Amino acid sequence: MNSKYKPYILVLPFLLIMTLIFFMGLINGVIQSLGYLPFIGLKEFTFKFYSEVLKDKEFLSSLSYTLYISLASSILSVGIGILVAFLLDKVKKDGKLSYGLYETPIIIPHLVGILVVIYIFSQTGIISRVMYLIGIIKEPSDFPLLIYDEKGIGIIFVYLYKQIPYVALTVYSVLKNLNKGLKDVALNLGASSMQAVIYIILPLLAPSILSSFLITFAFDFGAFEVPFLLGSPAKSMLPVKAYIDYTNPDFAYRPYTMVTNVIISTISLLLVLGYTQIFKYFGKKGKEGGII
Repeated sequence: MNSKYKPYILVLPFLLIMTLIFFMGLINGVIQSLGYLPFIGLKEFTFKFYSEVLKDKEFLSSLSYTLYISLASSILSVGIGILVAFLLDKVKKDGKLSYGLYETPIIIPHLVGILVVIYIFSQTGIISRVMYLIGIIKEPSDFPLLIYDEKGIGIIFVYLYKQIPYVALTVYSVLKNLNKGLKDVALNLGASSMQAVIYIILPLLAPSILSSFLITFAFDFGAFEVPFLLGSPAKSMLPVKAYIDYTNPDFAYRPYTMVTNVIISTISLLLVLGYTQIFKYFGKKGKEGGII
């Protein structure tokens, strides 16, 4: 066996099985979203379920809430992650300890992050207890509601805990390999340090920054366990709403559930396409002698 193709041949059975399962599930979901459920007597394809879902106030509220959580956590993660990357580049410590500080949260499961947030930021958590003991608040219940709240602060905390190190690692990996002579030239020509960063460094980091944003946004948009365990009972993100609707014992409601799943999948697919287009664009600019 040719050693060049051996790894691909070895993983081919797994890829075929997973691809088959994925596409069978996706096709089945699309078919059911079009109202074809012969086991309950629905045998005609129709787009009426899409029309009804897209006009449903509960769905639109859940969609806007999902976009809010995804955008807020992604923007904060990218912004803080960039600052951490610049700080790491400034101190220039590439030892195991410095790597471990921002690599460890990446490998820790989200469920552990959820427990950490509950233990620290809930009304019976560490911060509220400390504030109660030193007299800042009279009762633990006086501590602001940061978990299970309608603003999704607890959800955002978990995403920040996981995503800031990821963005920092991604951006720093590019930043430390940049030609620092470009910045020195700009400083010698009279630019300030901030101008050199804005007009020289950040454009060079643009591919990694934009890709990090799309990846974090796509994950936040489609994630289930964090909003399910930390979300408010009054508001649900789309993946949680889809799950709740799916558990409805009335099978006549199944097409509405599948419409929600198809919309989530479509948005995720568009984000993947956007991700690939970004790299194509910057790759073409690099070949043309552009910003990279």
